[in-house]
Amino acid sequence: MRRRTTIGSYLVKRLEEAGLKQIFGVPGDYVLGFYDLLVESPIEVIGTCTEGGAGFAADAYARVHGLGAICITYCVGGFNALNAVAGAYAEKSPLIVISGSPGLAERAKSPLLHHQVRGFNTQHLIFDQVCVASAALEDPLLAPQQIDETIAACIKRKRPVYLEIPRDMVHAECQAPKPFSIPREKSDRGSLKEALGEATELLRESKRPVILAGVEIHRFGLQESLLKLVKESGFPVAATLLGKSVISENHPEYIGVYEGAMGKESVRKTVEGADCVLILGAFMTDINLGINTAQLDLSKTINATSETISIKRHHYDHIVLRDFIEGLAKSELGSKKKRRLPSVPEPKPFRAISGKPMTIRRFFQRINQFLQEDSVVVCDIGDSLFGAIDLRIHKRTEFLSPAYYTSMGFAIPAALGVQVGSKRLRPLVFVGDGAFQMTFQELSTIARHGLNPIVFVLNNQGYTTERFINEGPYNDIKNWAYHELPSLLQEGWAREVHTENDLEEALEQVKKQKVYSLINVHLEKMDHSEALARLGRRLSKSVGKR
Repeated sequence: MRRRTTIGSYLVKRLEEAGLKQIFGVPGDYVLGFYDLLVESPIEVIGTCTEGGAGFAADAYARVHGLGAICITYCVGGFNALNAVAGAYAEKSPLIVISGSPGLAERAKSPLLHHQVRGFNTQHLIFDQVCVASAALEDPLLAPQQIDETIAACIKRKRPVYLEIPRDMVHAECQAPKPFSIPREKSDRGSLKEALGEATELLRESKRPVILAGVEIHRFGLQESLLKLVKESGFPVAATLLGKSVISENHPEYIGVYEGAMGKESVRKTVEGADCVLILGAFMTDINLGINTAQLDLSKTINATSETISIKRHHYDHIVLRDFIEGLAKSELGSKKKRRLPSVPEPKPFRAISGKPMTIRRFFQRINQFLQEDSVVVCDIGDSLFGAIDLRIHKRTEFLSPAYYTSMGFAIPAALGVQVGSKRLRPLVFVGDGAFQMTFQELSTIARHGLNPIVFVLNNQGYTTERFINEGPYNDIKNWAYHELPSLLQEGWAREVHTENDLEEALEQVKKQKVYSLINVHLEKMDHSEALARLGRRLSKSVGKR
């Protein structure tokens, strides 16, 4: 006897076919029926402590594995996850949001149901603003097409989508699923030919071209296409901050992270001194541009993204980014003489000075030598990110941070998302004490699933970035005994670090740990990286004071 198809089973089937292996979330009564279907399926349900944690975890999972999903309940769950979904939208992370909602029949009987905010469609309307597609699955005749179109939009556009399923629709019968496929997008041939022609001419005429690679190279899986272009052209490559690790930082043509005046002077001079900057898949945000200190001449740029291609002041639409990059790789871009370029310096040898207090600069100098082939670096916002800019990432897509949306609290749940789908990867997590206090609960989820990230809490009892922008008592927080958390969670390993030799001892021991590890790194209140000092000076000019 053939099993009947319901809206809920149809959705689960499509999630499987899209390649989803895990889904994150917190259950609630409006979505329990759908949770039962998930439990019966091959998809593993990863229950988190908070919906916000589920959102961050699924976002990081999507960045590494290509697609993520969360399942939450109506309003009280959905709005808790909203910030993480907004961050995924801002930074182009493909995330499917599934929410339960009150049944259609009960809405007619009772106009006021628990969790309701305003109208029954309020949550849907709000999520529609931070998603590229959304649908309420309220009609069994329409639901299959709505599900297919919404999931396809997520995969094609690399941004969140929203599906809301009333609880009495989970088991409503619908048509059986047809073969699932997402047609590959095609470029408009005429536009592609003209864009490649103009870009090729500009690059041929240039004597000092540079590629600036951004986060869309990650999101759309274009690393091989980029490497082919670099090989064929010989052009040097810089990365934006959000695109860090888009190419191996051991690659001979890689010169470093470009971030205007915030970054290394040698990289800034090379990029801004180029007579043609080929920008590929980059968000030109204030952070990527060093808080608007970047000096890029529009008349010397080719700016190609998944949405449009701009060459000087000409714009071309309906061009697939992959087609443009691969078209350039096949083009004759002229003979480029080998130029003397700034190389990424080898990490300085670190020798611990006994009794010397730990500083952020010395900390990251030591960590550069600690990175392993299976390390994935996950950074929260602040000096956790700015101090880590100069870490040398060995492979690709091994550096995760919300470097554009800059939401604190990303790193701990992100480590969960990274490792739960690939336990061969061991996240190195850098998080300030302020950000840690926001989402540290997900260490419990990490422990429950037997994962072993290494968490470094950079502890200076406050919000470092804000201190450098505008100091005040509001930047201070309560100091915790972070290294005591394994006692609370009844699992894990932890140490305190006050000095350089403390760090040496902790790093030696942490290699042997099979459980999550937490290292509480004590820092002076105003200790900071060079990048943060430059950022603070820049931002403080825009903060009004009485």
